[in-house]
Amino acid sequence: MTSEITIQTILQKHLAGGEAFMPLTHLLSEINFEKVGERAYNLPYSFYELFYHITFAQKDILKYCISETYSSSNWPDDYWPKEQAPKSETDWQNLQKDYLNDRKQLEQIIENKPLTSFVPAGKDHTLLREILLVIEHTAYHTGQLAIVLRLLGIHKK
Repeated sequence: MTSEITIQTILQKHLAGGEAFMPLTHLLSEINFEKVGERAYNLPYSFYELFYHITFAQKDILKYCISETYSSSNWPDDYWPKEQAPKSETDWQNLQKDYLNDRKQLEQIIENKPLTSFVPAGKDHTLLREILLVIEHTAYHTGQLAIVLRLLGIHKK
């Protein structure tokens, strides 16, 4: 039981960030609304576009982890926003809340479900695999977000 609790704690820490990569919440606190849609020179995405992608992918994986009737989204169209910036500051704040709420649900899965159990919609993937996928995907794009902030001249060291 102790080793399972340790694994749960490690996974929850990595999900939040700050172990091997900067917590995404730190990067969110560095950028103001006026800059979230700005693309740095020669980059094909803005901070908003990357964060939307992280949030959508996390939500999709969460749905896969909890739904018996999961159906996959269309790659890549559904995973990236149509716009370079959110329509309003309220939309931007709601996207951040969605990300944090979904992450909290993933933390609860880690705490309350056997991680080696299969996702309800199929027998090909375990909850552990899906949690690790969220961690890896978020880490990868968190690095890109940090680069965007640096190129925009606003990353705090």
